[in-house]
Amino acid sequence: MIYRAGLLWDSKLLFSRYIEESGVPCEHITPHMIAAPFYRGRFVALIIPTGFANQGYSCLLPALKASSSRIQRFVSLGGHLLVFGASSEREDAYDWLPLKIRYHHDYGCRNLEIDTSHYASVLLEGYDTSAIECDGYFTEHDGCVVASSCGNPVMIAQRVGRGEIVATTVHEYPSGVFLKKFCSAPEETLF
Repeated sequence: MIYRAGLLWDSKLLFSRYIEESGVPCEHITPHMIAAPFYRGRFVALIIPTGFANQGYSCLLPALKASSSRIQRFVSLGGHLLVFGASSEREDAYDWLPLKIRYHHDYGCRNLEIDTSHYASVLLEGYDTSAIECDGYFTEHDGCVVASSCGNPVMIAQRVGRGEIVATTVHEYPSGVFLKKFCSAPEETLF
């Protein structure tokens, strides 16, 4: 089994250290790298942290939009994509994904209802799900709901081709157990 993740952000984050401490080698990928047509990386999973659409935090959104066809190809060929909350008032912050997601920014502490039959629910392992921070919820979406609060989805999962997308507005690091599973596969996928 191969373990390998790419963490997309403008600069290095402590999140990459957390991913590596979970047993997954992690490469930092900048917005310029993913938007460049000549960039080629091989990963099992790509991870996009909270705040990707908030210009106060990141310049990642334009690069995601510019590379949307490459992201779709990556997932379709077997890659895994974990994307967190946009942390922005933009409802269309996820329109670069190969599935429909509309988002409402509303940061706060929430009590979550979780579908524990879905493997992605282990993303929340070790957290008090009766009081977990989320930066909003999804108002429209493809895929199945893994976690919600008051009927509003805060985590969804959708297969796309041979790969999968997990989108969540949970404002916490994913559990190490989830990272180890989500970032592993028999082979890497070209981005």
